[in-house]
Amino acid sequence: MSGTIGSNILSHSGIIAESAAGLSWSSTIVTGSTVTVEAGKGYWINTTSNACTITLPSSAAAGDQIVISDYARTWGTNKITLDSNGLNFQGQDDTYTVEYTTDGQSVNLIYSDSTKGWIPLEDDVVADEPVATLQKAAFAFGKNGSDVLSVKNLISSSGVVAADVNGVGTARHALAAASYGGDKGVFAYGNGATNNSSFLNTKNLMSNSGVIAANVSGVGTARFYVAALGYGTDKAIFAYGENSSNATVGMSNLVNSSGVIGSDVTGVGTVRRYLGEATYGGDKAIFGYGNTGNDPYSMSNKVSNVGVVATDVSGVGTARFFISGAGIGGDKGIFGYGTEDNSGFVSMTNLVSNSGVIAADVTGVGTERRAGAMSSYSNSA
Repeated sequence: MSGTIGSNILSHSGIIAESAAGLSWSSTIVTGSTVTVEAGKGYWINTTSNACTITLPSSAAAGDQIVISDYARTWGTNKITLDSNGLNFQGQDDTYTVEYTTDGQSVNLIYSDSTKGWIPLEDDVVADEPVATLQKAAFAFGKNGSDVLSVKNLISSSGVVAADVNGVGTARHALAAASYGGDKGVFAYGNGATNNSSFLNTKNLMSNSGVIAANVSGVGTARFYVAALGYGTDKAIFAYGENSSNATVGMSNLVNSSGVIGSDVTGVGTVRRYLGEATYGGDKAIFGYGNTGNDPYSMSNKVSNVGVVATDVSGVGTARFFISGAGIGGDKGIFGYGTEDNSGFVSMTNLVSNSGVIAADVTGVGTERRAGAMSSYSNSA
């Protein structure tokens, strides 16, 4: 469906208002699943049949304007997603997802500067700010002392942990998991015996509705005590660990946006296990600390946004292992806690800057402990 549309815009009060000088409406109703828009234009977006991803210009000048409007009042059924295409949106970089999901909504975007980027001047009263794409989670697998487990517990976006669901793949512990594809997850590797005698190279993909798929075997070297996390906004990486010869390894396996785990990449820094991982810079990752035998390490390895693991950076705080890590502040990270010698525990953290630099120890930050876990939460201050 197409036709010429007059050069006026809808205000959030419902009154037809004069458009800004130079703004003209596209003569074509957008019905596809993707569209790239231009400054100085208005667009009617018809999502009757499908959702639509709208890619904004890759460069913009202060005062540039784009207006988009819900042609068929169906954004509540099939949402629109804005891709800011390398520019900021309300001060957030484009690793965040901007969605509009209200029927009849119109959005009047003005470009401010490189700091704040695109800002909605009007969006029909509803002010949707960038939100992280991953809003739910799942615990899965593990060991309870006498048994290894094949169990999952879904976590809602409000933090409610659901009841056990059993039979979700080979029972195992000391595996790792990461997000991929923007809204899915992958569990991989681990050990299938309480005495640590059954090393696995098995993966289980998790759909965006929390369904864990059947085993897929043969995804690289069998090992456990692996580290894993996402990078590059839609991919993941598994790295390091301990193999069936009880030797620590220095290898990684990349996971593409479809959940396929690649073959081993060896020689990715000092071999070790029990390390931590965190995100930084919006689309990059960093592995830190760990041990081999009884030797703790004070080192890190950055992971680029294309999955390349960098060489060791030594002297990044107190050497320790069984450490935890997570992303914070949208573009920074943090490592915390651990043990120096497997008998004593520490109460300290090390911040990671948005360029991947690990800061000095900050001590006295809660109860001393090791082998905990960290997770990011919330996108608000």
